[in-house]
Amino acid sequence: FRKQRATSLSSPAGPRSASSSSAFPDTLPAGTEYGADNGIRLEAVWLTHDPAYPDEQPTAPLARYTYTASGELRAVYDRSGTQVRGFTYDAEHAGRMVAHHYAGRPESRYRYDDTGRVTEQVNPEGLDYRFEYGESRVIITDSLNRREVLYTEGEGGLKRVVKKEHADGSITRSEYDEAGRLKAQTDAAGRRTEYSLHMASGAVTAMTGPDGRTVRYGYNSQRQVTSVTYPDGLRSSREYDERGRLTAETSRSGETTRYSYDDPASELPTGIQDATGSTKQMAWSRYGQLLAFTDCSGYTTRYEYDRYGQQTAVHREEGISTYSSYNPRGQLVSQRDAQGRETRYEYSAAGDLTATVSPDGKRSTIEYDKRGRPVSVTEGGLTRSMGYDAAGRITVLTNENGSQSTFRYDPVDRLTEQRGFDGRTQRYQYDLTGKLTQSE
Repeated sequence: FRKQRATSLSSPAGPRSASSSSAFPDTLPAGTEYGADNGIRLEAVWLTHDPAYPDEQPTAPLARYTYTASGELRAVYDRSGTQVRGFTYDAEHAGRMVAHHYAGRPESRYRYDDTGRVTEQVNPEGLDYRFEYGESRVIITDSLNRREVLYTEGEGGLKRVVKKEHADGSITRSEYDEAGRLKAQTDAAGRRTEYSLHMASGAVTAMTGPDGRTVRYGYNSQRQVTSVTYPDGLRSSREYDERGRLTAETSRSGETTRYSYDDPASELPTGIQDATGSTKQMAWSRYGQLLAFTDCSGYTTRYEYDRYGQQTAVHREEGISTYSSYNPRGQLVSQRDAQGRETRYEYSAAGDLTATVSPDGKRSTIEYDKRGRPVSVTEGGLTRSMGYDAAGRITVLTNENGSQSTFRYDPVDRLTEQRGFDGRTQRYQYDLTGKLTQSE
């Protein structure tokens, strides 16, 4: 039983799209903790009217979605018909996702305990994670045996992480007010930063650093920042119009930049005047795309776009233009300059750039691993390659001559040693906060 419904979504100035929905049973299997919904699922989004292209409408939906019999999202397709996301669910627990993947990428899988909490995340060609739960803590261990512990306080929606033990043994802390808003942080070196909050809005009104110096913030009735007062007494400010649009910014040195708007309904500025009086001008399309930019010298650059918002042409002074074209997936496939010279681009199913063909026919290629990391680049018949560890950190570079440079890291991914192509070794040390303290 499938019931079709259609609705229309449009903006006064923009294209109109229609979405079609699929209906599913109003109840879920007994024993689940999920309540019933109305069974309506978004099935597809179609472009049905475009003022810029009144006689040309796409023959395929902009996006399409499929579902399981229980109404769980199974797959997402883009406007080219390519499946870009996929999901798998536990047959015995409605709504519990056990795997997902992106186009051309390996599938990540999840395991759960009896209470529905994730206990393991398996990422082929990447890091796996294990999760252990205590009364007020979560232990996270990856496949490199690096361990982090999160300590929590509060209940329900007010539960917050108040302490974190990092893989290198360092500890950071956070404090919150009764509403769950951050009010203080202490870094691994024991340095404390405090935040003063407006009682009603929760906006940060002051920030006091470990050295006791305070920065203060002022706001208008729309909760927009109007002033920043620095520890040295200097002040920067912002002004807005009645629509809440930024009209002026004054730096702490007293220099003012002003913004003007031609369209009373637009949030996009058409003029920017700096402290020297120089002006930049912008023109925008009805969709918020930059159509023209005139710099302080009067030099104007114009831009064109296709119906999907992709930039198709750039026109500069003296007739210098470049043109771009795209495939149905929205990937840039060619660029042509003012002399008609064309550069072409090729992609994998995962969307990775795999080849660039220059106007003279020379071809450079890039190969990737399953996680989308480049492992080799070939140009002019010469190849350089890269190797990675499970955490995605580059561990070895091999240049065109076969020489290698290697890299080592600490438990929190900071570079600790690099051996160059010439065989020389450079070592790095850091303080508890991650700042580089020594290089030798």
